[in-house]
Amino acid sequence: MALARWTSQCKKILSSYHFWLTAAMLAAATILHYVEQIGILTTAPPSVHFGFTRHAMDRILFLLPIVYAGFIFGVRGGLVTLGFAALAMLPRVIFISASPQDALFEMGAVILVGSVVILWFRAQRKETEQRQQALLKLEAARQELQSHLQTIRSNERRLAALNTISSLVTQSLQLEQILNSAIDKVMEMMEVEAALIFLLDEEAREIVLNVHRGVSTEFARGVSRMRVGEGFNGQVAESGQPMVVEDACKDPKLSRVAVREENLHAELIVPLISKGKIMGTLCVAMHSPRQFLLDEVDLLFAIGNQIGIAIENTHLFQQLQASEQSYRDLFENANDAIWVQDLEGNILVTNKACEKLTGYTQEELTGAKVVGFLSEEGLNIAREVRHKLLKGEVIEQPYEQRLIKKDGTEAIMKLATSLITTDGQPTGFQHIARDVTEEKRMQENLRFYVQQVIAAQEEERKRIARELHDEPAQSLLLLSQRLDALASASHRKSFKPIQEQLEGLRTLAVHTLEGLRRYTQDLRPSILDDLGLVAALEWLADELSKNGISARVEILGVERALLSQAQLLLFRIAQEALSNVRRHSQASIAEVTIEFDEGKTRMTIKDNGKGFELPRSIGDFASTGKLGLMGMQERVRLLRGTLTLHSELGEGTIVMVEVPV
Repeated sequence: MALARWTSQCKKILSSYHFWLTAAMLAAATILHYVEQIGILTTAPPSVHFGFTRHAMDRILFLLPIVYAGFIFGVRGGLVTLGFAALAMLPRVIFISASPQDALFEMGAVILVGSVVILWFRAQRKETEQRQQALLKLEAARQELQSHLQTIRSNERRLAALNTISSLVTQSLQLEQILNSAIDKVMEMMEVEAALIFLLDEEAREIVLNVHRGVSTEFARGVSRMRVGEGFNGQVAESGQPMVVEDACKDPKLSRVAVREENLHAELIVPLISKGKIMGTLCVAMHSPRQFLLDEVDLLFAIGNQIGIAIENTHLFQQLQASEQSYRDLFENANDAIWVQDLEGNILVTNKACEKLTGYTQEELTGAKVVGFLSEEGLNIAREVRHKLLKGEVIEQPYEQRLIKKDGTEAIMKLATSLITTDGQPTGFQHIARDVTEEKRMQENLRFYVQQVIAAQEEERKRIARELHDEPAQSLLLLSQRLDALASASHRKSFKPIQEQLEGLRTLAVHTLEGLRRYTQDLRPSILDDLGLVAALEWLADELSKNGISARVEILGVERALLSQAQLLLFRIAQEALSNVRRHSQASIAEVTIEFDEGKTRMTIKDNGKGFELPRSIGDFASTGKLGLMGMQERVRLLRGTLTLHSELGEGTIVMVEVPV
């Protein structure tokens, strides 16, 4: 390899005209130095030039090829030439010169001067090379600095563009406004003629054109919906990678006529990504050829990420709004009372049900102290619950609490309390309360009612047993005794007395049968099953009229058949109401009105009796011994209806039942 390199360098030197010029100058100086010996001049009288002898001048002329070679070929070339010059001068110095010492001195001086010049050239060349290398390094540093400056300027433009887009997309949480602002700014920054934004429909696996600029209506209509993977935008939505299309209208993969006719050439498409999830695509395009640079691809990709994040934020905002509205609707319209208080017991917010529970308006409750609604016992319970919740202890929920209402009455609540924390610190309490006052009273009354019902059942059994023993049983016993007497006397008496006795027995049997029928009607009138509710009510009115009270039944609307259970319950309610009229009202007139309306039936029993004072709730009837009215209420509940009582002393009583049958 070294030989080949040496050979190559030799060829390069031999092919240089500088080499041949140096050789020519060296040859000319040599010939001139030995011109007498060569025979060109036969005589050479001594001559002086510039203060030097001619041969001294000849030796000085050897400096020309030496200096030239040193300048052109460097130290090595100069030294080689210097060597050849020394060899050329040495024979005259030794063999021909009349003064060898002077000639040797002159040759040495030439060699010394040539060497100094060669070394000076070397130093100059080295200095020049160092200077050139320094210039090259300086130029490289300048170019690198220029490159850094360009990168910084590019990054500044990119950051400015991203800041502008980020500012635009964060000014609003309305998706349409964000996309319209973003697409206009993108077209301005990218200097393009058209732009489109597609959003991904995950359920349908389609991309939907949401915003567009610079394209025809026909084109927008033609690409309004595309499958994921279809077309350039569909492919980007599927892969999540940017795509550069040099000439879109000539792409063989295009299948939609509207796309071909739009004549779009250069396209750059990037995905809209947020948290690794593809939200859609952003496409910028030109109607003329254009080469999109790598920096432009990176910039648009970064813009696409910003827009994707903004889209995700709008979706989250919409979900939050929907959740907040759902919670607000649930909070406001909840049947249970809900309120929030701070740690000092100040009520911060309430729902509508709190008004019904406390009797105060929401405005009156807001800012009020919770302690103002609790008795001493209730305060002790509240303090215990507060202490346990702040300590992180588990409490049994819901727990019972008593509340003092605006009118001074006491309400019984089933209360569930939870601790509200912000950044891990307790800030208040949320309470959910249900009014169980009526339920508690009903439970208390129900126990009394059950006891009274059991006692009434036993009393009724005793009464029925006694009446059956006093009338039908005695009659049947008498009938049995007479039949025995008749059987024993039939052998001794004539036929006529026997006939008279049989007639008496028949009368006794009829009387007994009528008594049994009366008891049966009281227990379950057959007319209700045979002829229906209206006929049964008319029968009750007739029975009441027999007791000296004028009673009548009025029918409103078109009579219709009711279910047997509904008929029975309405009949029992009317039977109990008319029984109360007969036993307690001291009335002279009673009216029963039954109204058949669409989807409901209304029955009203009205009398002109002495009336009575109504309790606060129907549940209190049991504690006052009015079990009949309590039974009416229970029967109405079985029909999912309502029972309304209206009575004033001296003004009579109205019982109105409305059921959805």
